[in-house]
Amino acid sequence: MPAIPSSRSRTRDRNNVLSRPEFMSLNQPLSSGNSENRGNSKRPGQPKHQASQPCDPQEPTDSANKDWKEPTKLPEEDCIQLNPSFKGIAMSSLLAIDICLSKRLGVCAYTSSSWGTVRSMVTLLAFTGHGITWIIGTIVCLTRSNTLAGQEVLVNLLLALLLDVMTVAGVQKLIRRKGPWEMSPGFLDYCVMDVYSFPAAHASRAAMVSKFLLSHLVLAVPLRILLVLWAFLVGMSRVLLGRHHLTDMACGFALGLLHFSLVETVWLSSSACQTLISIGTLSWSSFY
Repeated sequence: MPAIPSSRSRTRDRNNVLSRPEFMSLNQPLSSGNSENRGNSKRPGQPKHQASQPCDPQEPTDSANKDWKEPTKLPEEDCIQLNPSFKGIAMSSLLAIDICLSKRLGVCAYTSSSWGTVRSMVTLLAFTGHGITWIIGTIVCLTRSNTLAGQEVLVNLLLALLLDVMTVAGVQKLIRRKGPWEMSPGFLDYCVMDVYSFPAAHASRAAMVSKFLLSHLVLAVPLRILLVLWAFLVGMSRVLLGRHHLTDMACGFALGLLHFSLVETVWLSSSACQTLISIGTLSWSSFY
């Protein structure tokens, strides 16, 4: 009976795969020296100084320093504001509506536009509010006027026109807003420095002139209505021609009324106007 357990153990050893000679090394534990040698063994192509000196993970290399540089800042127009304010949303929406409506109203921008056949008539209407037209016309009327009251009104009107031209040109140069359609200014526009879109110079001049004439001339009611209608149509004509936005026209009207109030505040008396006329007459007579 003692031979039975030995035969069973032999059968178990034969069935155990790990007891075979080719797998005997798998049953033996690894020594610490072998593991260190394997860890310190060099990789093919690795320099000797890198193998002998352990790498400190807390000290980044030069290449890592280059990669850790701060990312370049994107321009503001490429960035998305995640939490815009209500004021910013309202302003952006109003500007988008203004641009959309202004482009739709530019029906006379080109001869091929929907109202291109009446473009010449709209251009003529806009020309009646041009700065060159009113400045030259005021000077001609001033040279032909014989009354002191008429000369006083015309001198103050001339100063108001010059103030309007200079103020609008300065604001346009500061804002530099382009029109709804890409158009280059004409020669007369360059003469009065009406190059940009905001504010509308024609609307400002028409509002100031109409308010000035209504205050200092005695006109019948139909003429007063026609004068107000003329000022509105002059400002609207520039929108139809694609030169200005609707907000440019509205701000132009407001600026023209502001110019009128300023001229009324610093109104020149008749004696001051006669002094300016005499200075102008002497300066012109010196050329002859």
